[in-house]
Amino acid sequence: MSGSDAPGASIWPHVDVRRDLGRALFREWVASNGAGAYASSTIANMHTRRYHGLLVAALEPPRARHVVLSHVDVAVKSLAPRGVWDLATHQFPGVNPERGPFYLDRFDQDPVPRWTYSVAGGELEVLLSLVRGENAVVLRYTWRGPHPVMITLRPLLAMRHMHALMREHGAMEQRVELRAGEMRVRPMRALPKLCFRYDEGTFVGSPDWWRRFEYLLERDRGLEFQEDLWTPGVFEIRADGSGTPSFLVVGVEKLPEGKPEELIAATTAALEAEDPGLSVPALERKLTVAAELYRADLAPEPAIVAGYPWAEGWGRDSLIALPGLYLATGKIEEAKRVARGIVASMQGGLVPSRRADEDGRADTASADATLWLFEAARCFADVLGASDPFLQTELVPGMTASFEAILRGDAPNGIRVTADGLLAAGKPGDAPTWMNARAFGVPVTPRVGCAIELSALWARGCHTLARLAHAAGAGSLADRADIACRRARAAFHARFWCEQTSYPFDVISETLTGETAFVDASIRPNAILALAIDPACFSPEQARATIARARAELVTPAGLRTLAPSDASYRGYYGGNVFERDASYHQGTAWPWLLGFYARAVRSVLPAEDPLVVELPDLIAAAADRDIAVGQVPELASGVMPFSPNGGPAQAFSVAELLRAWKNVLG
Repeated sequence: MSGSDAPGASIWPHVDVRRDLGRALFREWVASNGAGAYASSTIANMHTRRYHGLLVAALEPPRARHVVLSHVDVAVKSLAPRGVWDLATHQFPGVNPERGPFYLDRFDQDPVPRWTYSVAGGELEVLLSLVRGENAVVLRYTWRGPHPVMITLRPLLAMRHMHALMREHGAMEQRVELRAGEMRVRPMRALPKLCFRYDEGTFVGSPDWWRRFEYLLERDRGLEFQEDLWTPGVFEIRADGSGTPSFLVVGVEKLPEGKPEELIAATTAALEAEDPGLSVPALERKLTVAAELYRADLAPEPAIVAGYPWAEGWGRDSLIALPGLYLATGKIEEAKRVARGIVASMQGGLVPSRRADEDGRADTASADATLWLFEAARCFADVLGASDPFLQTELVPGMTASFEAILRGDAPNGIRVTADGLLAAGKPGDAPTWMNARAFGVPVTPRVGCAIELSALWARGCHTLARLAHAAGAGSLADRADIACRRARAAFHARFWCEQTSYPFDVISETLTGETAFVDASIRPNAILALAIDPACFSPEQARATIARARAELVTPAGLRTLAPSDASYRGYYGGNVFERDASYHQGTAWPWLLGFYARAVRSVLPAEDPLVVELPDLIAAAADRDIAVGQVPELASGVMPFSPNGGPAQAFSVAELLRAWKNVLG
């Protein structure tokens, strides 16, 4: 998100590489097609993750993502001056890519990714544009120089699920189908064919395996990190130096209709249309443009992609992100379609954290996923009004089913109401809240019992259901929901405040007394979630004390820590292998999305002139400026200085909550 906030400043990412591989190796880029497919790599286009690729197709949009086209290696051959310039950069065993030549001068994503190389006395520009709504990509090559050159393009195919890795095998189909200006190949019978269009040049078939590509970030996590890729041959294109572009179009199963220039123009226009314009602060423009990445509105079943490159359409993440991605940006009809799909996926009154698999079974282990539906409905009601037909006919039935299942206490994930009206979830061995990391299968932060944010979500959710039922004239439902709300708030006031810490308990037991009774006084941001969601659960004095303690121990320039540094279990650094990362995932790392709830809590409690209110814009800007993928906001950061960004490079609720806070809280 780096860049000037001055009026008229460019909001599009730009990196001045100057042939320095170090400037391009650890920052990433990502682009999507609006239907779940994506392209992503480092700025150097040296893949460091198994999830990187130039076309990661969504075979069941927006799901079933497969890395089909991993690379297109480019080489420039010139007779005057004589030479060959290989632009590809890869990590192979025992080879240090930093010792070889590197020709990239600059990278721009304005709004589609574009690389500019200095070679052969001239300049080669490579542009990548995913085709909107289709599993297809357009690559444009523009040579400007004093002499003609031959550009060779070698596609390297992975043809596997994004979580897997490819190994050389003997079952790869070697045959290609050639037509005028087209080549088609289906190397894997279980996957669709790939279609290539090259209006100029020739294709030279030379099928072969390229072996042992190494992905450094996978290695750092202690995972398998080597892969073999297959190539059907090379495309050769002659460029005269005048700047006339050449194109390579790649599609899954079929080629997109239209000329390459038109396809690029359509994608460019769609992305540029997301920019609210020069009259809006640059930070808001950047976050608004960034939000487009996660909206799979062009898929047959519109959905939110929770993050790139590995997150999918997770229920909890989608519902948290929906208000910021859609309602805050005025995309009301699109928001309705996404919410409609989430309600349609419900099973037994529960919102799945992951959609149903091939056997029709959905993952409903996350207790809070269902409760975030009530919070999303409240946001809809604030925009549309409680009597809106969409709310009454499509959301309220789902909410009612959830309400009844929770009151009965027979939900498959164990979510239930305690005798005094709080919400409880989970049993030993479960991790029912958003802090659900496991190390060797054991929950790191189990939080079984009455987690503070779940009880606040339940109380406010019942309040919202009562409001909507009252608007529909459903008096009995409104009365029952209102009673549940008042009981939850009363129990919250009675049981959650900890006098010793001047901060709420994070988790308490269902029972007040007995061998199973407990309280957890850990200082975590979940109390801030609860305060932002339902301020009525706190007295004014408790609200101010909660904010003060959170500001002192949890707030960082990267977001809110998941545990206070004063806690003996605090692990602020995020890194190492999978176990080490999972062990610190919610034990001190800082998460940007929590800053949105902190901003709402602060604004609901403190006057506008209070220093904690005045500093909010700077906090939001700082969190938005710590990127892994240019122009995006990551999943998390280390909780210790320098608060290095980490986790998923681009996360939906991180962007959504910062944007929502900036627009709706700061106004």
